[in-house]
Amino acid sequence: MEWFVRRFIKASVTWLALGVTLGLAMAIHPPWVVYRPAHIHLNVLGFVAMMIFGVGYHVLPRFAGHALRFPRLAALHWWMANAGLTLFAAGFLLRPHGVAGAAVLLGSGAALSAAGAYAFGWNIWSTLRAAERRQRRDAQLERTGQRHPLPMAAG
Repeated sequence: MEWFVRRFIKASVTWLALGVTLGLAMAIHPPWVVYRPAHIHLNVLGFVAMMIFGVGYHVLPRFAGHALRFPRLAALHWWMANAGLTLFAAGFLLRPHGVAGAAVLLGSGAALSAAGAYAFGWNIWSTLRAAERRQRRDAQLERTGQRHPLPMAAG
């Protein structure tokens, strides 16, 4: 398993613990419902999305029969997604208190999170497209009775 897959899954569980803890704190101390946006983003972007990213990077290339097209982009995605969510959550926690930098944290966190999601989409799309091209090429070679010039690497 690639390191970034393992880290996405571990980050997902960590974000879940933080999101549940904030939810519990809001239930115990109702005035803290002002932190609801942070709670939602910790659970949805943190737990749900990070789990999807980790499992997706591990499973989808195997289903397609082709190695992940850009593993370094997936590693960069891990950093963007976690840094982005950290900034995003900090902005949501500071905004109710009128902290001047909260909007900057929210904006930069949102931009990093979005960039990471776009990177995931591009990486998976490129991997699936490469698998389709290989399958079409293999089918064409099989129809014409030709052999591959070089053995194909295991995907």
